[in-house]
Amino acid sequence: MTTASHASTATVPASGGQHPRETGPDTIGGYLIQRLQDLGVRDVFGVPGDYVLSFYGLLDRSPINVIGCTREDSAGFAADAYARIRGLGVVCITYCVGGLSVCNSVAGAYAEKSPVVVISGSPGLSERVNNPLLHHKVRDFCTQFEVFQKLCVAGADLSDPSTAMREIDRVLAAAQRYKRPVYIELPRDMVHVEATATQAVRSFQPRSDPQALAEAVEESFALISAAQRPMILAGVEIHRFGLQDLVLALAEKTGMPIAATILGKSVIRETHPLYIGLYEGAIGHEEVTRQVEQSDCLILLGTFMTDLNLGIYTAKLDPGRCIYATSEDLRIHYHHYRNVLLGDFISGLSGRCARSSPSADHPPRGWPEFKLQAEATITISRLIARLNEQLDRDTIVIADIGDALFAATELITRERTEFLSPAYYTSMGFSIPAALGAHVARPDCRVVAICGDGAFQMTGMELSTLIRYGYAPTVIILDNGGYGTERFLHPGNWQFNDIHGWNYHRLPEVLGGGRGYLVRTEGEFDAALNSAWIDRSGPSLLHVQLQRDDASQTLRRLAERLGRRV
Repeated sequence: MTTASHASTATVPASGGQHPRETGPDTIGGYLIQRLQDLGVRDVFGVPGDYVLSFYGLLDRSPINVIGCTREDSAGFAADAYARIRGLGVVCITYCVGGLSVCNSVAGAYAEKSPVVVISGSPGLSERVNNPLLHHKVRDFCTQFEVFQKLCVAGADLSDPSTAMREIDRVLAAAQRYKRPVYIELPRDMVHVEATATQAVRSFQPRSDPQALAEAVEESFALISAAQRPMILAGVEIHRFGLQDLVLALAEKTGMPIAATILGKSVIRETHPLYIGLYEGAIGHEEVTRQVEQSDCLILLGTFMTDLNLGIYTAKLDPGRCIYATSEDLRIHYHHYRNVLLGDFISGLSGRCARSSPSADHPPRGWPEFKLQAEATITISRLIARLNEQLDRDTIVIADIGDALFAATELITRERTEFLSPAYYTSMGFSIPAALGAHVARPDCRVVAICGDGAFQMTGMELSTLIRYGYAPTVIILDNGGYGTERFLHPGNWQFNDIHGWNYHRLPEVLGGGRGYLVRTEGEFDAALNSAWIDRSGPSLLHVQLQRDDASQTLRRLAERLGRRV
C-alpha cells in the first residue's frame, strides 16, 4: 500500500480546527465528499466517534446518506455488499476502537476484491505534540495506518493540505482499478482546512499494451479454433469489473458453454441455455466437473484459484489446456502477457472469433418440481428446493458461511448479481449486515438472507438497523444448535461446536419491528415463506429448526475432502 509522506509544513487551525462557516469542496473534508459523489456513492455506513464527528457533520449536510450501524464490523460488511452491487462502498469510523474493529470486514473485502473505501478520523495534528496518551491510541499515532497497510491496496494520511487532493484522487483511483479496499485517515483538525493545491489528479485510466493484447488474442483464437471442447469458466472479477455482457457476448458468438466458480455464482443468469452450473472440483456435481476438466481449451475469466473454488484442490485443470485471464495476469498455456486489461482481452477475443453453433446442446437450466410434504420434518435440502420455487429476477440472495452457503449453491438465480456470499474469505456473520447494504444499494429489490444460527449470533442485531430504516428482508435462520460445518469436519460429540439456543422468532418483538415464524415442517416453511413474500412492513424472520446431523450433499462432500486435513 502506497502512502502519503508526513509533511511538517501543514497548516493547522487553532484548537479543534473548526471553522464557523460552511465548508465547501475546496476543503479537505469537502473535497473528499465531492469525489465520493462523483464516483456514484450516495450512502455511507459507519459508527460515529469523537475523532470523526466533524467529518460526520459534513456528511450530514451533504447529499450523501449516512447509515448508522450497530457495530463497526457490521458497517464494513454492509459497505462490502453495497460495493459488490453498486461498484464502490464506503465505511466511516473513528480512530482505532472503530478502525481496528472493522479490520475483519476489510480483510474479507480485500480477499474477494470488493472496493470499499475506509475513512477513519484520527487525533488532530495539534493534539499530538509531545506524544500524549490520548484515548483510543495504541502504541503510537501511526499504528492504525500501519495495520491498514496490510489490508488495503492503497492509503493516505490527509495531514498535508498541499497534497491532500492528489492523495484522495490517487487512493480512489486505486480502488477503482484494483477493486480492493483503500484507506483514508483524516485528522479531525484537518477536516475544514482549505487544500492549498488546486491541481488534483482526478483518475488514471489504465490501458492495454496494444501489441501484447493483439498477440494474446491471436494465440487464444488459434487455441479455441483448434479445440473440440472449448468452454468458459467465469469467476468473481466478471462481477467486480462489470464484464458480464462481454462474457455473454463471447459465449453466445462462439457457442461455448459457461460454468462458474462458487465465488462467481450468478455471473450470468443461471437459466441461460449455455450455462451448465457451478464448478467445484470433486465436491461439485459430477457432470459439471467432468465437462470442465475434459475441456481441451478452458478459458478461465476473472477466476480466483482458491481452495473452495477448486473443491479443496481436487480440481484437475491442466495448465497446458488453459487460458487464464484476470485483471492482474494473463497466462495462455505457459506464456505470460503483461499489461493486458481483462475487459480488453475478452472484447478482443469476441471480435476475433467467428460466429458458430453451440458446441453441445444445452437446454435452459431448470429445476425439479417441488412437491410439498406438509407434515414432513424440514431439511436443508428441501428448504432450498422450496425456496428455489420462490425466487425471481428481482431477488438478491445473500448466503452466510457454512451450510447456508453450501446448500444455497443449489439455488438457480434468474438474473446476474443476485447471489452474494464471502465464499473465499468465509467470515461468519456476513449475511445480516450485507442484507442492509444490499437493501440500501438496491431498494427496489427483495433480499433473502440465509444464515446459520452461529453466524446470526455474531451480527444478527443489525436487524435493528434494517428495522430502523424500514427495510424488509426475508431472513432464514438455520438452527441446528451450533457450528454444523465444524461438526462434519471434525466428527465427535464436541461441546465446543454447540451454542446456546435463542428464540430467534421472538426477536422482532424485542426489536420493535417485523414478524417472526417458528418452522419445523415443510408445511410451516411453505406458509411462512408465502407470508414473508407478501409482507413488506419489516423483516420476516424464519426460525427453521433443523436436526443436528442434517446437511446438504455439498457440505458432506466438502467434509469428506477437507476433514482429512483437519
